[in-house]
Amino acid sequence: MFIFNYETIVDPVLRDVRQAVPRFAGMNAGDRVLDVCCGTGAQVLEYGRQGIIATGIDIHPDMLNVAAKNRQRQGLANTSFQLGDAASLPYPDGYFDYASISFGLHDRDKASQDKAVSEMKRVVRQEGALVFIDFQVPLPGNVWARLARIVEFLAGGSHYRGFREYLKNGGLEEILRNHHLREECRTCLKSGLVLILKAKTD
Repeated sequence: MFIFNYETIVDPVLRDVRQAVPRFAGMNAGDRVLDVCCGTGAQVLEYGRQGIIATGIDIHPDMLNVAAKNRQRQGLANTSFQLGDAASLPYPDGYFDYASISFGLHDRDKASQDKAVSEMKRVVRQEGALVFIDFQVPLPGNVWARLARIVEFLAGGSHYRGFREYLKNGGLEEILRNHHLREECRTCLKSGLVLILKAKTD
């Protein structure tokens, strides 16, 4: 049911965000991009539609099954999906031009966040960039934020605890500081709910 709701409700709501990411980040056709915690693969497939060579990785096989079916239906041969853990990415150092993560940090504890971001840094070449898409902190006082709070509460358990810690600890800006990443540019969507950051290593 969660996957059904994610694909049929969440993915359509975030379609404009998915479309904005590659243009905002300066990705070009032929670039090699990794999307970490890719879920149903919506961001990867958007990369593929723009001519980017995109790989998605996720630890949940059910999500990847949805991603693979959508990939086949759309005929995007420049995309691929792999089962794997964000804390130990199965790629060599400096293999990708970009690594992105969409809403894959706010629901994790700090140790898991640190491992995922460290691995993203490792697999991106020195001249490349990391792209983060997640909730802006503090959340804006609008209907989008109220809806987000409800969804996160309903997810419950460790997911909701991670969300609360993410808000308490300062969100993406604090994660960048902790990992010595230099913000290159930012933009906000959904009336300030969604923050997109492009960052590079210092």
